[in-house]
Amino acid sequence: MAEVTLDRVSKVYPDGTRAVSSMDLEIGDQEFMVLVGPSGCGKTTALRMVAGLEEISEGAVRIGERVVNDVPSRDRDIAMVFQSYALYPHLSVYENIAFGLRLKKIPKDEIDRRVREAARVLDLTEWLKRKPRNLSGGQRQRVAMGRAIVREPQAFLMDEPLSNLDAKLRVQMRAEIARLQDDLGVTTIYVTHDQIEAMTMGDRVAVMRKGRLQQVATPQELYDHPVNLFVGGFIGSPAMNLVEAIFEQANGGFAVRLGDQRLGLPQDLVDARPALSEWVGRELVLGIRPESLEDAAETGADTPSDRRLRAQVTLREALGSEVDIHATIAARPARTDEVKELAADKGLQSLDAEAAEATIVGRLAPRSKAAEGDAIELAVDTTALHFFDPESGLGIYDAKTEGATP
Repeated sequence: MAEVTLDRVSKVYPDGTRAVSSMDLEIGDQEFMVLVGPSGCGKTTALRMVAGLEEISEGAVRIGERVVNDVPSRDRDIAMVFQSYALYPHLSVYENIAFGLRLKKIPKDEIDRRVREAARVLDLTEWLKRKPRNLSGGQRQRVAMGRAIVREPQAFLMDEPLSNLDAKLRVQMRAEIARLQDDLGVTTIYVTHDQIEAMTMGDRVAVMRKGRLQQVATPQELYDHPVNLFVGGFIGSPAMNLVEAIFEQANGGFAVRLGDQRLGLPQDLVDARPALSEWVGRELVLGIRPESLEDAAETGADTPSDRRLRAQVTLREALGSEVDIHATIAARPARTDEVKELAADKGLQSLDAEAAEATIVGRLAPRSKAAEGDAIELAVDTTALHFFDPESGLGIYDAKTEGATP
């Protein structure tokens, strides 16, 4: 097993396009690292540079102590699992798993030992004589995993291996891959655009955008302390609600004003974010996660008036275990980079032309009676609010936030 290190790695194509820019990332021995981000963010390109399938323009990639920039892919002692299973249809499961070992001229008895051990781990023993066409999608993916396992590599590289599976199989295979990696203890880099996969599988998650790393942290740290607006909006499903607000001193404490409404803030929240003291009287971006909202009709008198938001329900989505509601509030939506780009695409000169209403999503308990067209009050968990600088996009926490990538 080995550490994998990317030291200021960049990929620049001949036309000048920078797919990856100055990427610094250390993946520890036996760690499960997930690269996540929207399509085109550079995550697959980064993985392919580690694999030796893409030339490195700048920087260095190390596997263990060895710089592998000029080492052919076949000599890097890594194993890849792709989105497509790439199985040989005319070969049995056994032969597919053994194929790479035979090319390396591994002794026959050693091949048999490795294949049967991998089949046992992956629950494929009874299918070893079958051809791929007689297997389900999940079984084919396990065969692809088996082909990687038997190589006993220093690192696994996985490029969206579950994207061809249906929703139920994806959930099952997520758990199987995470368990397998933990059992084998192999350093793993896993690429996905699905933030749920990232949050449920990774020891740490590296969030990418436009070729740059935004934040590298544990799943819970990403959720609780997103370093900027992009990470805050990308991590979590449904996405974090982002609205403009004014940070104020009120009644001997602090509050945020959204349009004509005000939310009181607990002192502990403000104390945990010392940099907020510099924002009194200034506009910032307020982040409210959907799960931080409840139907105040259900919480009743337990929720004081300064912990409520008046809202108009526009859509109700009953999901069984919870209810998602879409509602408008009299506040302006955050003018993030993404919103500005959308405005430019529409030919708008200024976001001031947009309606002074924000649509927010709340994840409510299934007992909520909130329906389309209802005027309701939402109880807000003000201990779980997020605050961002509208200019830089950085989260407002303390001095450590300075220098983070916006």
